[in-house]
Amino acid sequence: MSEITTNSAGLVNPTEPAFVLVGVLQKPHGVKGEIEMRILTDFPKRMRPGRKLYLGEEKTLIVLKASRPKMSVLLLSFEGYETPETVKVLTNQEVFVAVRELPELPEGEHYHHQLIGLQVIADGKPFGELIEILETGANDVYVIKDQQGNERLLPVIPSVVKSIDIVKGIIEVDVPEGL
Repeated sequence: MSEITTNSAGLVNPTEPAFVLVGVLQKPHGVKGEIEMRILTDFPKRMRPGRKLYLGEEKTLIVLKASRPKMSVLLLSFEGYETPETVKVLTNQEVFVAVRELPELPEGEHYHHQLIGLQVIADGKPFGELIEILETGANDVYVIKDQQGNERLLPVIPSVVKSIDIVKGIIEVDVPEGL
């Protein structure tokens, strides 16, 4: 097994972001300093007391005191914010987690941010760059931008996506006829 090097942010891939967006704070809730967060993560259960979160463009550190679900949002409370008036200043702030603090996924699974920007190879030749991942009901779809600037869509299914090598920055695909 080869050694994986990391950059100063603790990331394997230097193009990988240092932070990942997990939600957007909306409005205060109740009288105890809770605020609603629109969920933008597949893992809302990871929002546990003591979790370090980073707010806004400046990535201001804030510590989660409590979290609970309410319909389609999470109600969050933070250390140092005890009233609706104090937490109101956080309205509309984006909520991030540090990539280096994300748990490892099982082998063969990847976070979307690890894949964006990887080069896509088909039949040993450059096919383009992965620029977006669309989540559909059946399977994800990769949006690939080719050298001419055209976007192509590829379903993320075993017969199309042959291998992903995060360290080398390559996704090997078998493009079905007609695509």
